[in-house]
Amino acid sequence: MSFATILGVLIGFGLFVGSVVLSTDNFLVFLDGPSFIMVVGGTFAATFVAYEPRYVLLSLRGLQSIVFANKLGRGILTQEVGRVIRWGYIIQKNGLPGLEADAGKIRKQDRLLGFGIDLVISGYTGPEVREILGTSVEAAFQRNTTQADILRNMGGTAPAFGMIGTLVGLIIMLDGMGNDPSQLGPGMAVALVTTLYGVLFSRMILLPAASKVQQREEIVRFRNYLVAEGLALLAERKSPRYIQDRMNAFLDPSIHFSIDKMRGKE
Repeated sequence: MSFATILGVLIGFGLFVGSVVLSTDNFLVFLDGPSFIMVVGGTFAATFVAYEPRYVLLSLRGLQSIVFANKLGRGILTQEVGRVIRWGYIIQKNGLPGLEADAGKIRKQDRLLGFGIDLVISGYTGPEVREILGTSVEAAFQRNTTQADILRNMGGTAPAFGMIGTLVGLIIMLDGMGNDPSQLGPGMAVALVTTLYGVLFSRMILLPAASKVQQREEIVRFRNYLVAEGLALLAERKSPRYIQDRMNAFLDPSIHFSIDKMRGKE
């Protein structure tokens, strides 16, 4: 679980609820079912009109995924460097058949790695491997960030439906003013609740979720470019130490991989 995400949501809504409770005794005025339906229902309806249903459902799945911790941490990047370096030693000792034998299981677990290994084994040059994998990485990034784009669009739509709900409430309120003018204040309050819901739904859920989905996909793209560079260096038959230094150039110095430390552990 991503405790930071859950904690942030709880603190955000907790501060809002706390400020309301401390400010008024009639805090139930902030609860209105029709306003909630107008904002949430309208936002989803407009989104299904604007995008294909498959991508909307994927974006909702991405919204759900942010409560889980990101599996791709900083340590994983160091491990990727170490794995490519180990393959470099295998190629030096046993050639490409050794790489093919060692990477059998990984092909099923990681499609990009499997695709890249096939390119190396097929005899593509380093620049060719780098170009083909770069295209694959960018295409995957564009596909996966569609979820963030949809969530961002929903974040812009929710306040608009909040305003629509407010206008509907005002029309109903003004229509009934002739019968009981004293209901003007309470009616105005209920009408404005819809705008409040739209802003909260946008700023507390949709837009932060879109930013986190986008950030996670950028981390995946960075890792994929790191792996692509390593595979291209394998295709160029570079030495393991050169591979180390070239791939470490992508990383923060605090997480650089060291061949000397690896040999020391052995």
